[in-house]
Amino acid sequence: VAFVVCRSLEGLKTFSFLEELILDNNLLGNDLLLPRLPHLHTLTLNKNQISFQRNTYKILLDHLAEAVPSLQYLSLLGNMACPNELVCKEKDEDDYQRYRYFVLHKLTNLKFLDTRKVTRREREEALVRGAFMKVVKPK
Repeated sequence: VAFVVCRSLEGLKTFSFLEELILDNNLLGNDLLLPRLPHLHTLTLNKNQISFQRNTYKILLDHLAEAVPSLQYLSLLGNMACPNELVCKEKDEDDYQRYRYFVLHKLTNLKFLDTRKVTRREREEALVRGAFMKVVKPK
């Protein structure tokens, strides 16, 4: 079995009916651009290089909302953008919850984020405060 590190996703445009896409371990960053995939409901971007750099993370989430409008399951585990106390000692459950609110604010159709089902309470909190929950790294 050979694994190829993918850097360009241009070829995906020919798969407009694609429903699931696993892009784990591909060195993808905040500049990730997907073609419009209207049927894609599952996207995993685990262990890539997505981070909370300036406004680029917000731009990435806005892009996903537009490019994959049917997205219901997203996983970003193992990226710096996904604050996880198992990966980074400085992060805790509160950091992770703020991250969830921010992502759910941007991607309102999600039913699962990472390994957890999106609760009604989380969705309500994301609508009210999600825009203010962006986790920022001090300079």
